[in-house]
Amino acid sequence: MSEFLRSYQTVIWFGVVAVLLASLLLGLASLVRPVKPNREKQLAYESGVDPVGDGWVQSQIRYYVFALLFVIFDVEAVFIFPWATQLERYAGFGLVEMGIFVFVLLLGLVYAWRKGVLRWI
Repeated sequence: MSEFLRSYQTVIWFGVVAVLLASLLLGLASLVRPVKPNREKQLAYESGVDPVGDGWVQSQIRYYVFALLFVIFDVEAVFIFPWATQLERYAGFGLVEMGIFVFVLLLGLVYAWRKGVLRWI
């Protein structure tokens, strides 16, 4: 077996051991835990207040999209900071690459704006 495959074989063995250990521990926990279901345990917990109405309330997808946009632009800031600290090393090439990166993100922002995702109504 080549050295290349031998290095991957180690990773695979660790993965197999991790999956087996997790399965063993979860199986053992399901056998040991007490199981005594009753009506009170089946109710949805809402901070100590008895639930009122149906538990399946639909929320608008706009909130999730807004949160995803926040995460995307937060990650953008994470990528821009190391670039800004090493700007002298990257010179013109780094400036052009970061310009392309920011331009693509701005295109995404304009697209979301035009689709009305950023309206918080």
